[in-house]
Amino acid sequence: MNISLVVLITVFTLIAMRKFRNVTLKIWQIMSVAALFLVATNQISPVDAVMSINFDVVVFLVGMFIIGEAMRESGYLGYLSCTIFGKVKTVNGLIFMVIFISGFLSALLTNDTIAVVGTPLMIHLSKRNGINPKILLLSLAFGITTGSVMSPIGNPQNLLIALGSSMKSPFIAFAKYLFLPTILNMLFVYLVIRLIYGKFFKNLDLDHAADGLKDVDLAYLSRISMLILIGMIFARIIGTLLGKEFLELSYTSLIAATPVILFSKKRFKIIRSLDWETIMFFVSMFVVMKSVWNSGFFQRYISLINLSSIPHILSVSVIISQFISNVPFVVLFLTFFKNSNDLILSALAAGSTVAGNLTILGAASNVIIVQNAEKNGIHITFGEFFKPGIIITALNVVVYWIYLNLI
Repeated sequence: MNISLVVLITVFTLIAMRKFRNVTLKIWQIMSVAALFLVATNQISPVDAVMSINFDVVVFLVGMFIIGEAMRESGYLGYLSCTIFGKVKTVNGLIFMVIFISGFLSALLTNDTIAVVGTPLMIHLSKRNGINPKILLLSLAFGITTGSVMSPIGNPQNLLIALGSSMKSPFIAFAKYLFLPTILNMLFVYLVIRLIYGKFFKNLDLDHAADGLKDVDLAYLSRISMLILIGMIFARIIGTLLGKEFLELSYTSLIAATPVILFSKKRFKIIRSLDWETIMFFVSMFVVMKSVWNSGFFQRYISLINLSSIPHILSVSVIISQFISNVPFVVLFLTFFKNSNDLILSALAAGSTVAGNLTILGAASNVIIVQNAEKNGIHITFGEFFKPGIIITALNVVVYWIYLNLI
């Protein structure tokens, strides 16, 4: 019996069900117990378990979460909301802006970070203006996932591809192969949301009155951190254009978070308030997927997939990611793709990322949004997500398929 595979199937069955009578299991709890069980039953050794963890991804996420939490705790998010959305007067315009702004920000700051800081912002906007919060949250989720495709730091799976493959200039490659089709796909996200939820698009004057900053000093530090992060990212882009390496991607966010860590009086409160559950989910997931990989199950069927066919890569990425999530999929399959050319690697990034638009479980950012919404009494069901998700995913795949075959 392939115990690792049985554990994997059990994990995703439990994640899909989650609720048993009055008990609701959290995704990170399920994945953590699975990882511990596999280590305890010698399916993977403790040493291999530790070695399986991609600390580049973990460090990057921790730094981003520190910056995001500082922005939320200081009230700087409210200020940004007024600045960004202040001139938008209709729900129609707000939805359009949410999709495109969240998409571009996720490409710059990673999708999970925008999910963390964006969810309370969407709930705030919906309550203040009497908008159905599910529309804003779904727009946020689809905008984040779609927009994150076009950057090597847009999401963890893209980061894995950028760091663990033969791609020499990730920013240039992603811009060349994925920027234009991603812009078109974000437009399709808006049109699908408009098509399905058009009756909720009221023509009313939106209230964008800015709330006062809760902590002026922390807001100042979080702003400095954001400027440092943006500066370092642009420096890295310039470095890649000049053919020179400029600092590993994994450390840019941690260095950017330094002002908050060193100078904020609330540093310990911020660190305690980080989304450690998501970090724990990723750590445990790496262990579980390494154990499954060691079992040899997936390797037996890799030969059936045409690894040079863009349609195959896109479709397989979307389908398999629904069962093992997009990051585990990339962890598993990157071994076979890491020496491929930039076009094939871009197809892998696109397919594994837009897979998150199909179901709630397709991306960790979806889970972050849904779980944080539930804490505020807003429940997005599997069906509510899937209804627009299946249309958006189909359009995404077709657009990337056509563009990557033509370029």
